[in-house]
Order: sequence, then structure tokens, then C-alpha cells
Amino acid sequence: MCLLGCDIGSSSIKVSVVDEETGLTIGSDFYPKEEAPIKASRPGWAEQDPESWWTYTKDAIRGALRAADVRGDAVKAIGISYQMHGLVMVDKNRETLRPAIIWCDSRAVPYGDRAFKDLGEKRCLSHLLNSPGNFTAAKLAWVKEYEPAVYERIYKIMLPGDYVAMRLTGDIVTTVSGLSEGIFWDFQRNALSKELMAYFGFDEGLIPDIRPTFGAQGEVTASVAAELGLRKGTPVTYRAGDQPNNALSLNVLNPGEIAATGGTSGVVYGVNGKVSYDTLSRVNTFAHVNHTAGRPRLGVLLCINGVGILNSWIKRNVAPEGIDYGALNDLAATVPIGSGGLSILPFGNGAERMLRNRQVDCSIHGLNFNIHNKAHLARAAQEGIVFAFKYGMDIMNGMGIDIDVIRAGHANLFLSPLFREALAGVTGAVIELYDTNGAVGAAKGAGIGAGIYRDAAEAFASLRKIDVIEPDGLKADAYCGAYEVWKERLERFVAGE
Repeated sequence: MCLLGCDIGSSSIKVSVVDEETGLTIGSDFYPKEEAPIKASRPGWAEQDPESWWTYTKDAIRGALRAADVRGDAVKAIGISYQMHGLVMVDKNRETLRPAIIWCDSRAVPYGDRAFKDLGEKRCLSHLLNSPGNFTAAKLAWVKEYEPAVYERIYKIMLPGDYVAMRLTGDIVTTVSGLSEGIFWDFQRNALSKELMAYFGFDEGLIPDIRPTFGAQGEVTASVAAELGLRKGTPVTYRAGDQPNNALSLNVLNPGEIAATGGTSGVVYGVNGKVSYDTLSRVNTFAHVNHTAGRPRLGVLLCINGVGILNSWIKRNVAPEGIDYGALNDLAATVPIGSGGLSILPFGNGAERMLRNRQVDCSIHGLNFNIHNKAHLARAAQEGIVFAFKYGMDIMNGMGIDIDVIRAGHANLFLSPLFREALAGVTGAVIELYDTNGAVGAAKGAGIGAGIYRDAAEAFASLRKIDVIEPDGLKADAYCGAYEVWKERLERFVAGE
């Protein structure tokens, strides 16, 4: 028997099948094979069609089951991970009313900023643990003002994972963790924030019923079971946003533990055992997958929007034609640390939370036509991403979160030796790489939610560490010096100098 995990990303949908006894992945697949399109009809906007997520999910489930060489009726439980902070709206017929406004869309920043001031910054931080910022609640406020005809037809709002779960089960439900990432949750009252809902004029009936992160969330319908070869009634027993789920997949559940990713966006995610927040809301605090009111487990999330998307832009537009990512990494490594004085600020994918929701876009500094070439740009891009991680991690340090060890999956930018070396060098942290991914984590989360595993320790007993990167003392000074140049350029640029 096996478990199935779906990871609903903005670039693709990944599905893994995990053998419940060994904990090993026996099959996986993803769709689309090229990056999924993101529609940006105006600067700062980013939308996707939820129906496409469902199409990709079905294709990936079929492909993963074929790769595993198992029948769909062998699946005992399903888990879902998903891109955070999106807004999906459906009518009473469960039809979407417009494209989803996804995580990197910046249009709602003014709504969140006004709410932060009007509700009171101290009150927002103490109750919501964040500014409403550019999160789901603020996106809904934008729809309410600019698309009132759409707003009037809304039956329920959902996060992307809630939508895919609805397509599997027919049930519209969400979780406390999900509501917290939308900035709907009052941590002081352990309930939906009545103040925020009243401020924006939202009807509480728009919010789906709440289910536990681990536990019964619905069962696969007969029609979906027939279409995908699954067993009717297969339970969905876990869902979480991609970053809490990534932390789960790395068995990061307790205070002081740190997880990181380097996909389209980059994230450092630390677990805190007490209520804490950044007074400027540059990093954000959400309910972790194992959070309860009596035993707080809060995920402090540093998100940098322009990470893998910058590296892929360099590959498409700067690197030699036809080059793959491995060759791009090799090209970047031909240039010394510091990229010959070239710096790239990797902020071209929407408003950046750690820059207080400014949209500063990507920029290149120190370019000399007589010195710099494609290799310098390739290295400066990866170093700029690393330095953005360092800049945000310093904010987390200021909240009392020490980062000595970073756990990450062996994927995306963590496949780059240069990226790993630079991150360890500039932060002084040891990097541990594991053979896992978000879809595998979702599958094991489903196993926990279904009671197949007693706890996370049993679920992740098979988690395999595949590499450890120690900081190189001989190179650390050079990386730190390059970072100081980058940081000075960032702060001058943001200040408008």
C-alpha cells in the first residue's frame, strides 16, 4: 500500500507515491514539462488559471502511479502542499469567478498597508503576527473594490491547495495554518479575526470550514476516482502551504530548526516556540503544521521572490544558447568571488516583503563593459540571491532566531555547488542536504494524518542526508566582503541615492 502527495507549485504540479512501509519514493511525475505560464497583464500582477492546476494535477497523478507501477486503489491517503498566499474565488456551483491572484502579485500592497495603519500596527502584530501586507486578505480587498460584480458572486474563497482538494473531494475546507498565511487568523483569540473581517467589510460566510492540518479533510468522489483510477472514498488527510510543508519534509518541527528552499522564490523558514514578530513585518510569522494554541509552533518565514526565476532568466536571456543549469553553474564558477565588482539585486518578481513591500525590481550595479561578460552576470546572479538570503537572515537573527544549520532538499538552486558554497560562506551556517521534496513531504503528512504513522519521527525515519556543506574559512572573508558591497548598493538604491 502507498501514500500520494501533491505539490501545487506555480511552475509545475509535482506528485510522488511513497511506499508506506519503507517510506521510500516509488514513483513521481510533474506537469507541465515546461514552466507553467503566469499571466502578468500589468506590472506587479501575477495570475494563473486554477483549472490548469487541476489538469496538471490529474496528469501528474496518472504519471506518478505509472512510474510507481501501482494501481490507484493501492493509495491509502492523499496529502497536498501548495503555493501560499493565493486567492481563488468560486461561486455556488464551485466554478471559479476569475483567475487566481497568486503569491507574487503585488497589486494589494496599498490595501494591506492601509489596514496596518488603520487597525493599528501594534494590534496587528500582536494579534495577526503580521501586517496584512500583500497577503490573501488584502488581495480580496482589491477584488471587492475593483471587481465588485465578481465579489458579489463569491460563495467561498480558497487558497490554491484548498481548490485542488475541492476538486478531489467536493468539499470546501481550509486549515488554521492556511488562514494564518492569508492573515485572517487572530492568535490571541485563537479564532478568525473579526476585526480584520469587519475592517474590510468581508462576510465571514466567505471563509471555508476549518479542518485540522493532519486529519480527515474529505474523500475522493466517485467521479474523480473513476477518472484517475483511485479508490472512491480515499481520504485527503493533510494539507499545508509549500513552506510549512517543506519544513515538514525535512523534519523541521521544533524551535530553533531551520529549513530553506531555492525554487522560483527563496525561503528561509525557522520554527519558533513562542509568539514573536518582526516589528516592521519584513519577515512573517504563520502557524506551523504542528501549531496548537496550547503548544505554539510558529513558522517565521523569510521570502525572497526573485530567486530561481532570476537564475532561469539568466539562462534564457544571457547564457549561451542551449545551455543547461549544470553548465550555467560551471560557467559562473569560472569567475572569482565578488564577480569582479558586479552586483545584481534579485528583486524583479513583485514586491519584496523584506524590503517593506517595496517593488524595487531587479538591477545591475558596477557593470563595466571592458571587464564583465556572461560568466560574471551568471555568478553575480547567484551571489545576489545568496546575499538576499543573508540580508533577510540578519532580520531573523534580530528576532532571536540563531541560524547555525540549514536543512534543504537537494533540488533547484541547492544543486549548484557555487550557490551552496556562497551561502555557507557568507552566513557561517552548515548546510545539510536531504533526498526529499514537497510532494514526498505531503505524502508522509497524509500518512501522519491518516494514523498510518504514529508521529513525524516514524514518518521521516527514512529521511536520507546526502551531503553536508561546511563554511570554507579561506573563502568566507571574500564572500563577506562581496556581501558588504552588495548590501551598500542595495540600501543606497532603495533610498533613491
